[in-house]
Amino acid sequence: MAQAPGAPVEAHPASGAAALAPEQLARLREKARFIRLETLRLIEIAKVGHYSSVFSCAEIFAALYYDVMRLRDGDPGWAGRDRFLMGKGHAAVGLFPVLADHGFFDKSLLDGYTRLGSPLGDHPDMTKVPGVDFSSGSIGHALSNGAGMALGGRLAGGDFDVFVMLGDGEMQEGQVWEAALFAAHHRLGRLVAIVDRNGYQLDGKVDDVMGVESLKDKWSSFGWQVHEVDGHDLAALAPLLRRLKADRTRAQPACVIARTVKGKGVSYMEKEPGWHLGYLAPEDARRAREEIMAREI
Repeated sequence: MAQAPGAPVEAHPASGAAALAPEQLARLREKARFIRLETLRLIEIAKVGHYSSVFSCAEIFAALYYDVMRLRDGDPGWAGRDRFLMGKGHAAVGLFPVLADHGFFDKSLLDGYTRLGSPLGDHPDMTKVPGVDFSSGSIGHALSNGAGMALGGRLAGGDFDVFVMLGDGEMQEGQVWEAALFAAHHRLGRLVAIVDRNGYQLDGKVDDVMGVESLKDKWSSFGWQVHEVDGHDLAALAPLLRRLKADRTRAQPACVIARTVKGKGVSYMEKEPGWHLGYLAPEDARRAREEIMAREI
């Protein structure tokens, strides 16, 4: 739960596996709406961006950063924090407002998104943006680094979990599966991979470009505990992530296959995969805002 920047309070309301109270669910839904609206605003500054890639994972961001992960607001370098890595780094425009909301950097920096001299680019840079645990750009490296963090944390006696969000097109990368083997071999039970299974990548439908199913069977055969969930259903998603975080008996790394819709929340984006990268004309932006404000995902 976000506190004032600099407050020495741990943001970690997810203390167990209980279902969300109505007020908690309402808050997470509002945070997902906030992420979508801020994505629209920041891309208007940049004049181009990845709308639909953020919209498919807005609920994942909300569940992790406002319910599940252990963080200290205003203290992005806290050694005991949970780590988050993003394979689909082009969704960083939706993550930056969340990091600012937690007081990791001044919110005024958002107003210069992608402008000359800004630390906030199309992909996250850990050397420039407080709260970013791993730089991404070239797809396929995040799980390897997340596995390394999880193993390093164990060797150093750390007490943190590592969450890695991957795109489903990223499942076509060989390095992902090398990392999956490594994590299972080393029994990295503090590692959770979340696959944003929205069905599309830059060049079209994922399974037309290169089929990746059955993802559940693949991850299971690589030695992972596998769960499937509607990635927009916060009443199911957040409790699942809570349970995985709370489970200290699990030796296997866990994979959550989150079934999502690319462009979720804006009807004309849900029907058109071309919105992977684009820019909204003023009238389209107005329609998008109205839909996001009116719809309950």
